Amino acid sequence: MDPELEAFIPFLPRLDMNDPVTARKDFAERAAAAPAPDTSDMEVEDRTASVDPDVAVRVYRPRRAQGAVVWLHGGGGVFGDLDTEHPWAARVASLSGAVVISVGYRLAPEDPFPAAFDDAYAALTWTAEHADELGIDPARIAVGGHSAGANLAAAVALRARDEQGPAIRFQLLNQPGLDDRQETWSARNFTDTPWFDRDKIAAAWRHYLGSRPATSYAAPARAADLSGLPPAYIATAEFCPNRDEGIAYALRLMQAGVSVELHQWPGTFHGSQALLSAEVSQRQNAELGAALRRALAH
Repeated sequence: MDPELEAFIPFLPRLDMNDPVTARKDFAERAAAAPAPDTSDMEVEDRTASVDPDVAVRVYRPRRAQGAVVWLHGGGGVFGDLDTEHPWAARVASLSGAVVISVGYRLAPEDPFPAAFDDAYAALTWTAEHADELGIDPARIAVGGHSAGANLAAAVALRARDEQGPAIRFQLLNQPGLDDRQETWSARNFTDTPWFDRDKIAAAWRHYLGSRPATSYAAPARAADLSGLPPAYIATAEFCPNRDEGIAYALRLMQAGVSVELHQWPGTFHGSQALLSAEVSQRQNAELGAALRRALAH
């Protein structure tokens, strides 16, 4: 474990994924206590993506931005919203120079799959249809997110390919949760890792899937064909149950002819990039922004 990160482990919150309502409340309270992000270099606007269904979005528009990313927050599909994601969405906009459309998708277990997936795809469709109004180039739209949000981003890329939907320039998948089967070495063995472990991820999948069997849109690792997908940046953390499924997905994308940048961060754990004082976290976040900036530059 990176020593700077290890020092924080005793102070990490222990959210109970078996009690989603309380977990959601605790997470929101902790997020509200965090320092407000500096948004002086961008415009921030709450909008409604008027599609079926309507989806709340928050648009972050840096000066001279051209490309955009439809950004999907983490939280196991159970917690997180536009307010808790505000610091991260603002940081992504600042680091990448892209317009960030942060999506307030529906949460499980009240709204299991495909609710969040449909909301994410609706937000992508709205972004593409309103590109002129948003001041972005419709040929420079990416999808991205962290953890469960990265799952949604990967799933949206699959659906856009399958349905000849909006063109996606790039997919940014940070510590993605892609496989409900939990059969990889990291998923089986990381039973007591900080922040997220095997049991918490298993609970998140139960809430997210509800009574439905997993499809490739719910768990993109199940997709048989990964050809024709957008180029990807995939980041994994060493002590994260999702580690091996992220690496396996990156390899399968490459074998399908998709251009991939894969970065495995040693000494890190799931979500540790939120500990901003750690040098490795600063490098992780800078890399996410730089990868997005490069992808949308041309």
